[in-house]
Amino acid sequence: MALNVNYIARETGLNLKRNLTLTIASILTVVVSLSLVGISFLVRQGITNASGRFRGNIELIVFLEPKIEPAQRAAIGKSLEENPEVKKIFYVNQQQAFEDFKELFKDSPEMIGSVSPAILPASYRVVPENPDFQATRALSQTYGRKAGVREVVSADKTIKALQKITGKINAGVIIAGAVALAAALLLIFNTIRTAMFARRREIEVMKLVGATNWFIRVPFMLEGLIQGLVGGAISVAVLYLYNNYMTTQLVDSDEIQFFQNFLVESPDVLNTGIVLLVVGALVGAVGSGLAVSRFLDV
Repeated sequence: MALNVNYIARETGLNLKRNLTLTIASILTVVVSLSLVGISFLVRQGITNASGRFRGNIELIVFLEPKIEPAQRAAIGKSLEENPEVKKIFYVNQQQAFEDFKELFKDSPEMIGSVSPAILPASYRVVPENPDFQATRALSQTYGRKAGVREVVSADKTIKALQKITGKINAGVIIAGAVALAAALLLIFNTIRTAMFARRREIEVMKLVGATNWFIRVPFMLEGLIQGLVGGAISVAVLYLYNNYMTTQLVDSDEIQFFQNFLVESPDVLNTGIVLLVVGALVGAVGSGLAVSRFLDV
């Protein structure tokens, strides 16, 4: 039998109406699953953004001895400038270090009163070319051994911890996304299987009068595709609402300024939304396709 557009549209609509409860359940599961996947991707992107911005501002501080000779200090500065692993440096003299100290302890006047510029060491603040843990540690070890250097302070432990946490969260996001997608696919699979089982007598009659397998399959497959697409479209709306809410909360709050680094830009949200629509359609098509292929002979 040749496929007829009117027949496909009518049968698909009847299937959706007959199994209205299951259809709604399937769509809601797709919405929840894809929303979880989408939000997980946004969280992952936010972590990547925060990690990049944080790591991009990492500094090593090379503290100099208080009585270092000018020539010795200049030699250290020249070495840093010529080092290919160093992106840029800033020299901070004792007075500037004192100004930074006052800003840092502005709520503790008694602490400021006990310190003078003379007891604070001058330093070179270094932005590494590569802010990776191994690279910053290597720089710390190199300049920590130089004459005239009191000590080198870096955030290498913080970088290592951030990289470790980011890796674990990314792995968790991937696992959660896979589980959520599997749940959505299985529910659509069961929905189409139930629909076919409920219409088994009609299918038997259609096969007896010469209907091909594809003639019977297409309405059921289209039903799953529609469920996936509708669920995907709603999950995209949920994703935008979530991102707008989080953006408002983070931008308007000065108390959690650090977390503004986790903001996700609109192009990233749009790309994620497109992926959700495609994945929703694929989940619906694959779930229904597997169901009709396995349970057509009822």
